[in-house]
Amino acid sequence: YFLCRPGVCLVVSGPGFLHTLSGMANATINCWPLIVIGGSSDRNQETMGAFQEFPQVEAGRLYNKLSVRPSSLEVIPAVIEKAVRTSMYGRPGSCYIDIPGDFVNLQVNKSSVKYMECCLPPPISLAEHSAVSKAASVIALSQQPLLIIGKGAAYSHAENNIRKLVDLCGLPFLPTPMAKGVVPDNHPNCVAAARSMALQHADVIILLGARLNWILHFGLPPRYRQDVKVIQIDICAEELGNNVRPVATLLGDINAVTEQLLEEFNRKSWKYPSNSEWWQKLRGKIKNNEERSKGLALQKSLPMNYYTVFHHIRELIPKDCILVSEGANTMDIGRTMLPNFYPRQRLDAGTFGTMGVGLGFAIAAAMVARDRTPGRRVVCIEGDSAFGFSGMEVETICRYNLPILIIVVNNNGIYTGLDANSWEQMRKFGDPATCVPPVSLLPNAHYEKIMSAFGGKGYFVKTPEELQNALKASVTDKQTPSLINVMIDPQSERKKQEFPWLTRSNL
Repeated sequence: YFLCRPGVCLVVSGPGFLHTLSGMANATINCWPLIVIGGSSDRNQETMGAFQEFPQVEAGRLYNKLSVRPSSLEVIPAVIEKAVRTSMYGRPGSCYIDIPGDFVNLQVNKSSVKYMECCLPPPISLAEHSAVSKAASVIALSQQPLLIIGKGAAYSHAENNIRKLVDLCGLPFLPTPMAKGVVPDNHPNCVAAARSMALQHADVIILLGARLNWILHFGLPPRYRQDVKVIQIDICAEELGNNVRPVATLLGDINAVTEQLLEEFNRKSWKYPSNSEWWQKLRGKIKNNEERSKGLALQKSLPMNYYTVFHHIRELIPKDCILVSEGANTMDIGRTMLPNFYPRQRLDAGTFGTMGVGLGFAIAAAMVARDRTPGRRVVCIEGDSAFGFSGMEVETICRYNLPILIIVVNNNGIYTGLDANSWEQMRKFGDPATCVPPVSLLPNAHYEKIMSAFGGKGYFVKTPEELQNALKASVTDKQTPSLINVMIDPQSERKKQEFPWLTRSNL
């Protein structure tokens, strides 16, 4: 879930603080509001080698929008208010507050404390009318338009207005990973299945809260036309013009600016023709790619491939579940095979490409779901390598009795692995540390036993029938955490693509 107010993390000094740096960076890069409050050594012991002494405020500045130590007890409320405000105003991100150890036992006169009222929700800003008018004119003159929906649109809760814009103007749209579901993936205008073609040939691209970073190939050729016209809508002024000079820049809240565009197009009464040559090409590519994926999904050979596994998962998990996904091929293929029908219900490695976040995300999502939408399931789909980063969080899941369904897509390695026979042959050559490829993991590892060890239910599956049975049992049981360890062909990969979403160098 995306929340307007920040999450809060309390950590101890030194190593505790250092372990949060990756989380703070992840939140800032992904534009999520977060407050980290860290203890630190006593002020009168600075430079003396105090217990866990570390320059935390200075280190935090690299990873946060604000990194500050209150100068006294009296100003703590004001510092907290500023951190909360900074974390969610403009482009959201992380803020760090450092609390010296000697503050804990200090006393202060209550009348001298600088109390602050809770900060207001972020102000809603509108784009200049001239920019809106220009953007609408460029779109109306386009021959091959493409709307790209970013997670900024999800954060802005702009789903209703964006759906209206798509329907009113008949625009083909492409969601970025965590914007899936802002407009449902099964909407007829979704061209995710023709992503590469849509990006490469669009003459006008409208960016709704999406950044032209590595996820969108920086907006540059050969992934895009040399003469592509970009219309950029973003809440962050510094983002406007990054990598590509836009023909129109609309600075403001995504939901509010989308409403401005709706008003403009209602006056123009313009709609992109559904029988255009561009639509015909896109639909042809979509049909071709979907047939290729379906062919892979329906293969009967064993071990299973990725597409067969995701086909059965898609058929049996709840449509309104919160999807958490991480891994290499697992996350990449899962993004194309598992649709989202509702906004703010997908979490993955994100802009920062952070591995090891899956189970933490799933736990947080399950806690929020338990309080706000009881009964909504969290399904966490992991590669075996990704699960290895934080697999012991299964204990946390069982301790709090969170009915999370974890599915480990196990190919015995990172990208590709070795089957048991090949592993044994490799070991005959000597020490595995020198003879076995470093991307290979132990074949047929029984990750499901970790779940069983803590009281959850574990399933080891090798066939589509076993997978179906495990999925049905796990989805039906709404009280018990479960883990399905799905063995697939170690050499299984995604189908060949002209422009893959991720490359190995990205990870």
